[in-house]
Amino acid sequence: MKYLCLVYFEEKTMKAMSKDQWDSLNDECIACGAGLRSSGHFLGGEALHSVDTATTLRVRGGKVSTTDGPFAETKEFLGGFLLIEARDLNQALNLAAGVPVGKVGKVEVRPLWDISESL
Repeated sequence: MKYLCLVYFEEKTMKAMSKDQWDSLNDECIACGAGLRSSGHFLGGEALHSVDTATTLRVRGGKVSTTDGPFAETKEFLGGFLLIEARDLNQALNLAAGVPVGKVGKVEVRPLWDISESL
């Protein structure tokens, strides 16, 4: 089964890290990705640019409107994602527990829904 791991963190926490802390976290993330690839669990994933670069789009009544930034009242923002393959939720959670950013933020794990199954 496929699971999406959404990685959330507070940008101020990341910006407050020293260069050594930041480099160490990035090295851990690269190693985590390599481990998931070598075990066959990694299907895809990317880090996202700062929330300062985000644009939220809505379509209402056929009209498009945009807002700068994410449209959320929260301190934590989506910073990246991993798409993994796991036999069940327990294995997905165990794999997600190895995502280094989970130590300073959180990782939301959600199964993908095959919309064709509901037709």
